[in-house]
Amino acid sequence: MVGLAATVTAEVGEADTAIALGSGDLPVLGTPRLLALAEAACVAAVRSHLDSGQTTVGAAVSLEHHRPSVLGTPVEVRAELVEIEGRRLFFGFIAYGPRPGEHGDGDDAVIGAGTVQRVVVDAERFLAKAARS
Repeated sequence: MVGLAATVTAEVGEADTAIALGSGDLPVLGTPRLLALAEAACVAAVRSHLDSGQTTVGAAVSLEHHRPSVLGTPVEVRAELVEIEGRRLFFGFIAYGPRPGEHGDGDDAVIGAGTVQRVVVDAERFLAKAARS
């Protein structure tokens, strides 16, 4: 499974901003939304390779948010599975957007990058355990 990858895309909207997410007071892509996009790409990369009833849950993350993305900016996040240790899956991701002053001409700039660790779990058992907590 190492090498599995997926890409998710989004356009920065009002709900994606630091203001809306409570992570700042500017109308730019909020770091929590960038993380959510990265995790969505990780989930998409392995979803079809899991057994029936299995899913993955987030366990750890390291993220660097390099540059701001204003409303309307297209964002593309690509995640790749780089390592497996038992049930633990380790991903690397990179988020791209157009270079400042350009609009989708294919010359993309890095918005952010990082790593995500997810754990394969049985969904029913996980939810049952969570309900007892």
